Amino acid sequence: MSKLLRTTAAWRISIWTTLAFAFGTGLAFAIVYVLVAQSIRQRSDAWLSGEAEVLAQVSTNTPKDRVYGRIVREVAELATRELPDERNSRGQKLNSVFFLTENIADSQSPLWVGPGSSDSFLKAIHRANLVQGTPKSILVEGWPTSFRVVARVDGGDKTLYLGLSNRGDMYLLRKLVRRFLLLWGGTVLLGFLISFMSARRTLRRVEHITETVARIGNEDLRERLPESASRDEIARLAKTFNLMLERIQSSVNQLRSVTDSVAHDLKSPVTSIRGTLESALCREPDDNWRDSVGEAIEDLDRLLNLLNTTLDLAEAEAGALRLDRRTVDLSAVIQQLVELYQPAMSEHKLEIRADLEAQVVVNADLSLMSRVISNLLENEMIHLPPGCHVHVRLRSHQESAELVIEDDGPGFPLELAGHAFERFVKGKHSPGHGLGLAFVDAVVKAHGGAVKISDRPEHGAALTLSLPASALQPTPS
Repeated sequence: MSKLLRTTAAWRISIWTTLAFAFGTGLAFAIVYVLVAQSIRQRSDAWLSGEAEVLAQVSTNTPKDRVYGRIVREVAELATRELPDERNSRGQKLNSVFFLTENIADSQSPLWVGPGSSDSFLKAIHRANLVQGTPKSILVEGWPTSFRVVARVDGGDKTLYLGLSNRGDMYLLRKLVRRFLLLWGGTVLLGFLISFMSARRTLRRVEHITETVARIGNEDLRERLPESASRDEIARLAKTFNLMLERIQSSVNQLRSVTDSVAHDLKSPVTSIRGTLESALCREPDDNWRDSVGEAIEDLDRLLNLLNTTLDLAEAEAGALRLDRRTVDLSAVIQQLVELYQPAMSEHKLEIRADLEAQVVVNADLSLMSRVISNLLENEMIHLPPGCHVHVRLRSHQESAELVIEDDGPGFPLELAGHAFERFVKGKHSPGHGLGLAFVDAVVKAHGGAVKISDRPEHGAALTLSLPASALQPTPS
């Protein structure tokens, strides 16, 4: 049990819940107890005041002769019999009433109706300083409980005292308290057990989540939490956790794929560079070794470009690509790049034509956008056969910048139709690494845009790049 208390929070939740319930019900009972006690006292005081008034009238209207004492005593005894015969568990009578008359000017013994001797009651009355007509509690020597006493003056010079013992009322209140404590204790205990079992059952599901997380390692991310049919918080937590595991597993698998692909693609240029340099070292001193070194430098540049593109692509897909946004005249940038690639296109016997709307200004990273457009033009130059035409169009369409690069070549292979923008996806005869279009897609999405590929109705392919309206800037006047 002690180990269970140390290892689960169910008991702490149950204790705090039970304490709150116990305090609330105890406070409610205390209020009820006070109200009941006040109601009982008001009932007793009303009876005392009414009977004292009746006795005072009887005392006033009865002639002061030899039968006066007997008449008044009989009336007082009749009044005491009006009370219910309440007794405790031992059969002892609880209600005790006394009636006492006092005439200070008369030395005769007072008229007394009640238990025991009148001396102790008279002493207690004198100490109490009663106010006429107002009931007051007094303690009488030899009695364990107090008496509620009211004083009245008859039409003459006599003072009448009528008292009622609080013993019956106290017995009733104590009986009420004992029964409440039994009921309260049982209810609190039952509430604690119910709250503990409920909390334990709920936390057991959380513990199952913890155990599942502990079992998940870097080598195996396939385990999932069972999802219950309920829609409570823990069910939503399990569902969210499974979705997170799906994303983590996808990221880890993608990372492994990227790592394997990068390692594979790095072997070829590194091996080529090593072979070129070894060949240069083995040549005679008078041989022209500068060509070999130049080839090695070109391979190193391609290797560096591969690494930079891979890193930029990873940052873009992770949402961590740093964008140096500024106002960019996209028309001017594309025009410069088209003019730059014009000679190379002519060398490959390709014709490129640009149809650019003037002053299409966007808020973008100039360096990244230049690399994106360069990648698209290089793809056209690498993959198109001689004699093809490339048409570059730029428009401001529905408050967005739209760049379309289309050609009349063979088009995209069918097997690449749905995977063209994935990493390391390339055609069978492509000399590249399959990162160009993936990089284009990642950068455009980082700018809030989109890229799509489509086949032209006649023949060839078209690639459409669009930037959202939020990226457009007003045309400078």
